[in-house]
Amino acid sequence: MEKPRLVVVGSKALLFDVEKGNELFRKYFGKPFAVPKPKPDMRYEGPFVLSLYEALYLCRKGVVEIVLEGRTASCSDLEEYASRLIEGFAERYKVFEDLRERGYIVRSGMKFGTDFTVYEIGPGYEHAPYLVAVVREDEKFDPISIVRMGRVSHSVRKKLVLAIVGRDSKPTYLVFSWVKI
Repeated sequence: MEKPRLVVVGSKALLFDVEKGNELFRKYFGKPFAVPKPKPDMRYEGPFVLSLYEALYLCRKGVVEIVLEGRTASCSDLEEYASRLIEGFAERYKVFEDLRERGYIVRSGMKFGTDFTVYEIGPGYEHAPYLVAVVREDEKFDPISIVRMGRVSHSVRKKLVLAIVGRDSKPTYLVFSWVKI
């Protein structure tokens, strides 16, 4: 059986195969293009848009084929491309992969000022309970940034998680929550 082809365009990957797109979307990979709040139990005509994190994850799992700059590319080619395009891609990808392996659904957290929004059940069924910010273990992190993210996460009723990434280890997670004293 032929693998679906993800065509990388800028910072996204497009999937034009409607059947595979719907199948992956039901597993919370990508979403139908130009549909504001798609529901996982509905069928869409596509195309489907995936993040480069999702594309690399699926590539490494052997689920998809990557088309980059008009040619079939390897997972390493995609990772190199994404690393040139997105600062800190390697660290963020480690966290994305770890969270997906743990069964979480991971989406962009850009609108909340974080790296990821993380769901336990899935978009369309729940509001994301977590906002995740990725930091390298050797990185200086401004405490004011934590306060800012904490206030945003509190105002949208989500827990703030710092994902600390080392060179060779799995991410370590610190969860912040507000406490009334």
